[in-house]
Amino acid sequence: MAKQICTLLFLCLLGRLAIAQELQARVTINASAINNTVDKKIFTTLQNQLNDFLNGHKWSGDSYKANEKVACSFLLELKSIVEPNVYSASLIIQAARPIYGSSYQSPLLNYQDQDITFKYIEYQPIEFNDNHVQGTDPMVGNLSAIFAYYAYTILGLDYDSFSPKGGDPFFQKALNIINNAPESSNIKGWKLFDGLRNRYWTNENLVNNKYNIIHDVLYSYYRNGLDSLSTNDTKARKNLLQTLIKLQAFNQENSGTAIVQLFMQSKSIELIGIAKNLPFDDKARALDIFTTLDISGAQKYKDALK
Repeated sequence: MAKQICTLLFLCLLGRLAIAQELQARVTINASAINNTVDKKIFTTLQNQLNDFLNGHKWSGDSYKANEKVACSFLLELKSIVEPNVYSASLIIQAARPIYGSSYQSPLLNYQDQDITFKYIEYQPIEFNDNHVQGTDPMVGNLSAIFAYYAYTILGLDYDSFSPKGGDPFFQKALNIINNAPESSNIKGWKLFDGLRNRYWTNENLVNNKYNIIHDVLYSYYRNGLDSLSTNDTKARKNLLQTLIKLQAFNQENSGTAIVQLFMQSKSIELIGIAKNLPFDDKARALDIFTTLDISGAQKYKDALK
């Protein structure tokens, strides 16, 4: 009997290892702006459910070891109560990728989504189905759809960084969410006319074949650049500069794209660190690239690289 129990436990453990999930996510909710008419315990429950949702859902068909999971964090800042059980919020999404030969984690994504509106009643299930994105209530479904969209986007960026256009299946899944997104007068961020920096435009840039060079840039930036720093620092920094020159050329032909803004917003601090150790002429070239790609942050680069 004891042997049978041990065998059963082993099989259960083996099953869990075989379906190890992809994300190492941490969700935090800040409800300080919500008045005391609402029991704040509700948001602790929601926080736990969202953590379970992201870390427990199987987002791909691949198997992951514990050290291969993508580290990411989500800060849900509740802003107001729109109506009973319906909340307006913003969401800060951050994700990182380990760099070969170091303990450094390079940012894949650092973005703030301002258009979050959702309905939540304590203990309501947080569920997501690729074939039924909206669910039975669009305001309820919007919460899980947004988190699923960013889960797929994070994985797409991670896969892109390891193989040319490797993230396309995940960007297509994110596109499916956009095409079938919940619809309500209070729901925003899924449509092309909801603004120039939203979920729609980020995904559009990632699936549009006209912008395929973006995927080459992501791959080269990591594999030929950051992952090579520990073995050949000088060559790796040269590769990074050449990759950014490609991104600058792309931006000159396609100014104002959401994906370039997302790239620069996520990597500005990292880029400054890389450029500081370049030879004088290359540093000047890098400064020109940074100020062209990120006009609003130009002074930041000038101050750091003077």
